[in-house]
Amino acid sequence: MRIGPRSTIGTIILYAVALFALVITASPYVYMLAQSLAPWDEVQRSFIPSSFSLRSYTWLITGGEFGLARPWMQGLLNSFIVTIADTAGQVAFGAIVGYALSVLAFRGQRAINSFILFQMFYPSIILLVPTFLVIQNLGFYNTYFGMILPYVLSVWAIFMYSNFFGTIPRELIEAARLDGAGELTIIGRLMVPMSVSITTVIFLFLFMQRWVELMWDLIIVSDPEKRTLNVLLATMFGPYGSYPGPLYAASVFLSFPILILFLAFSRSFVSGVEFVIK
Repeated sequence: MRIGPRSTIGTIILYAVALFALVITASPYVYMLAQSLAPWDEVQRSFIPSSFSLRSYTWLITGGEFGLARPWMQGLLNSFIVTIADTAGQVAFGAIVGYALSVLAFRGQRAINSFILFQMFYPSIILLVPTFLVIQNLGFYNTYFGMILPYVLSVWAIFMYSNFFGTIPRELIEAARLDGAGELTIIGRLMVPMSVSITTVIFLFLFMQRWVELMWDLIIVSDPEKRTLNVLLATMFGPYGSYPGPLYAASVFLSFPILILFLAFSRSFVSGVEFVIK
């Protein structure tokens, strides 16, 4: 089959549009990385600096200078602690509750499913103040636990697991029960291993969502030593306005874990997205 001139032109146009979209999408990341490596006298003066320097990264790792030392690396560690704890909890609770709603039969099951759907569409910002007052009254203000607790459960993860577990043949579950396996054993040794692709999607989305969370961490913690890195970036922009290089370097630190996770789990992520689309 010969490819005519029109088909060739159409292919070229498609590639040109795709390349243009790629450039537009990638340019902010390239600019952020370039500015983080720029000498301080060249930051924000050109898209690509004439030379490169690690001064901004060294400045962050050593805690800053000029009498404005701040716990930047502690903030990065705090981000990891809070995000990993919440993401692990969301995946674990999502798998357990999703299994119960899709496999077990009990009274109120339909009502719980309806509430989950309602909660998914309910604006979470409306519950920000009530949640803050509850956490404060429990004595968790200005603590790691106060940042973690409200995000340890995800109705979206429950919904995704419930739909996926509903596609697994009941014969496999009954066979596991006949072998003497309990419900938690079935979840850990049968359901979760069979849902690696969807678990990857859930984990990556929840990790990214929690990693960039700002509003809640901003109001629940006042101690700079306990704040996450993105909160430090938001609250300390003024004092460091004259030194934007470290701000770009901190932004790179925030972006790097998401990039590593995506590259590490890209195959499972694609498979999980295909299931979600289906």
